[in-house]
Formats: sequence, structure tokens, C-alpha cells
Amino acid sequence: MKISLKNLSARHATARRGSRDALAGLTLDIAAGEQLAVIGPSGAGKTTLLEVLACARPPSAGELQLDDTAPWQLPRRLLQSLRGRLILVPQVPPLPPRQRVVTAVLAGRLPSWSLWTALRSLFYPVDIPAADAALEVFDLGEKLFERVDRLSGGERQRVGLARALVSPARLWLVDEPLSALDPARAQQAVSALVREAGQRGVSLVATLHQVDAALANFPRILGLREGRLMFDLPAGQVTPERLAQLYASHEHELRGAPPADDPPMPAPPVVMQCR
Repeated sequence: MKISLKNLSARHATARRGSRDALAGLTLDIAAGEQLAVIGPSGAGKTTLLEVLACARPPSAGELQLDDTAPWQLPRRLLQSLRGRLILVPQVPPLPPRQRVVTAVLAGRLPSWSLWTALRSLFYPVDIPAADAALEVFDLGEKLFERVDRLSGGERQRVGLARALVSPARLWLVDEPLSALDPARAQQAVSALVREAGQRGVSLVATLHQVDAALANFPRILGLREGRLMFDLPAGQVTPERLAQLYASHEHELRGAPPADDPPMPAPPVVMQCR
């Protein structure tokens, strides 16, 4: 999916009246099938950018086009159809705790399913091999029939990524997918994500806190700070000097190691009732 932003501004979801825009005057073009990472300190506007690209938040000014179409000028039905061609993977995927992993992954197929197929898949998953193959990409094949509330935070993040693999989307928007992974798991997950996007010709925009992982795996890097585009460069041209400027007064975020994988969530206590 091709993306074009022209002088785009947008407000944060919790912005108060009179506060500055989360994105200010952003202009950039992303070719269909391109993979890029967005880096920058906290409050840079990275998540807001993904929400705008996902057509979940309208711009407050400027222009957004997806495949030469202005989403917010479409009738509601066509806007919903356009949203079905992209997927937003949040940092904490909204996975129902009592749902099986196979069902959570196959939810990525919902835009292409009829209501009857979606309901049937809740009880009898309709494409178990596809879910299994997507989970195997992220070393989670053994969790296929596990309940979501038995997973660690890092495992749930990887289930969210597997959901993107089974979806019909041509644009993957991934927000901080490595925040709950240890360095080895993080490298495996991000390299698999970029590889799968490239093989499928899917456009991929990922925000990353781990600068080293972004530079090592993505060919193109966007640097955001206070809602403004500081640089848009090939990874090889992102110098330590540019990074120091981007993270000025936030050096701890540039140097910080990614958090380790969460321990498995404990099973909920069983409440016994006496009669």
C-alpha cells in the first residue's frame, strides 16, 4: 500500500484544548511494499502517526492518502473497506484472556470473513494450519491451543504479530513490538517481521524503542521528535551525531536496554463456594 502525507498535523487522543499537536507539518511518501522504522524519544508522536495511518484518527490539518485515496473523504462503507486492507498491531494487543491462541491469531482474518464464518471460527477455528504456520514464524507453535491468559507479555506481543501474518492487510502498522522481549527474542521477532513483509510485498511501518534493532533490520529510518520529522534516511546514514540530536535530553532512552520477557501470567485463583 502506498502512503502519502502532506503537511499533516494530528492531535493526541488525550490532548487538552490549547496543547500542541502530536504531529506537526509532516510530509513524507512511502512506496508500496516498503519497510521502515520510526524512532524517537517518548512523546515524539510515533503512536499517533500509526493511528493516523490506520485511519483511526483523522488529521487536524494537512493531507493523508493511501493508494491515492483520501480516506476521510470516503463514505463510511468505503472507509471501512479501506481499513480492512491494513492492520494496526498495538504495543499491548487486545486479546481476550480466556480465548485460545489459535482463535486470537485467526481474528486477523475478520475483514475478509462473513459474519457466519467469524462466528463459526469462535467455536471451530476455520484455518488451524494458517494460525500454526504464523505462530511458528515467531517460535510460538507450541502455544497454538493455549489460553491467552496463560501467556507472558512477550508471548502476547508475538501473537499480535502472528495475527498480522494471517490477515489480508497490505499495510502492517506495528507499535513497539519488542517492548516485552529479551534481546534474543527481540532480534528473532523483528527480523522475521521484516522478512515476512518483504516476501509478501507488504508495506511495513514499525515504531521501535530499540534503536539498534531498527538500524540493523530496517532499510529506512524516520526520526521523530516533538511531532516533527528530524530525518528520513537509509539506515546506514543514521550517524551517532544524528541520534544524539534526536534523543537530546532523553539519552537514557537511546542507551537503555530493552526489558526482559515477562514471566508467565499466573493462573487465576479458583473460588470455592460452600453449599
